[in-house]
Amino acid sequence: MSENIKVVVDAMGGDNAPEVTVEGAVEALKVSDKISIILTGRTEDIKKELQKYSYDESRISIVQADDVIGFDEPPVMAIRKKKNSSIVVGLNLVKRGEADAFVSAGSTGAILVGGQFVVGRIKGIERAPLAPLIPTAKGPSLLIDCGANVDARSSHLVQFAKMGSIYMEHIMGVKNPKVAIVNIGAEEEKGNALVKETFPMLKECKDINFIGSIEAREIPHGQADVIVCEAFTGNVILKLYEGVASVLVSKIKGGMKQNLRGMIGGLLVKPVLKKTMKDFDASEYGGAPLLGLTGLVVKTHGSSKAKEVCNSILQCVTFKEEGINEKIKECIQAEEKSAQE
Repeated sequence: MSENIKVVVDAMGGDNAPEVTVEGAVEALKVSDKISIILTGRTEDIKKELQKYSYDESRISIVQADDVIGFDEPPVMAIRKKKNSSIVVGLNLVKRGEADAFVSAGSTGAILVGGQFVVGRIKGIERAPLAPLIPTAKGPSLLIDCGANVDARSSHLVQFAKMGSIYMEHIMGVKNPKVAIVNIGAEEEKGNALVKETFPMLKECKDINFIGSIEAREIPHGQADVIVCEAFTGNVILKLYEGVASVLVSKIKGGMKQNLRGMIGGLLVKPVLKKTMKDFDASEYGGAPLLGLTGLVVKTHGSSKAKEVCNSILQCVTFKEEGINEKIKECIQAEEKSAQE
């Protein structure tokens, strides 16, 4: 099968680049024959890593980028000054239509700024939210926004809800996904000014399945498929999620090694525990897409291993095949038409 989906991978982005980014890219080629990959970064460094693997050389190309944007650099300034960085070069390939998607484990701030100002938003989209999938007892839920728009308005959150619903239905196969807004109580009258203003607007939306408020403790139970909030709240939820999961895993492993009984018990529960931990491993879902752009931009953790890079690349295939951007455009156009009538 000929490759019809081109994914740009920022080979220099992340704590473990270019080792894991190149490894993840090669692994993605083995999993799917629908993609070709463009690696942006320092050519010699990338070639050195590629020499470790056997792969179809016709499906990987390299575009030289001399600079790397560091995690501690001011995002706006870095995007403006480092036009030959692996991030900016990759985003421009998407902007020019030479690639379908861009994946990076690099500077979150630079990717968010570059995504909105280099690739650009879909006409009618006010803000582009970062939307990772998070594990719950009932399967993955979409947390939107988790880091892109700290000072969001109610109209932004309404658009987040609509885009999140489209994503969950067509990417994750959830029919009529349940949408909830993060709040400090279930009652409609609770919440800060933003939540109180947004709640009735979401109730009036006929194209989403709005179920009301959701408290943070209910999120892991999977009470909602799309969890709507502004980026400050979303980022706190995401980081707490990751922190608690890390501590629990550490405590469980430590407890099993304390004595002979613990080690025997650990061996007995290992198969079940391994499956459970896999279900709650966020890296299984890939990265977080920046929704609402004219092209797909996916942000993965800075500490990503090859598996997460691979899965982030593979999720671009489904995004492209399902025409998510086209569906978002149709939703916005229908909204504008309704407003004019």
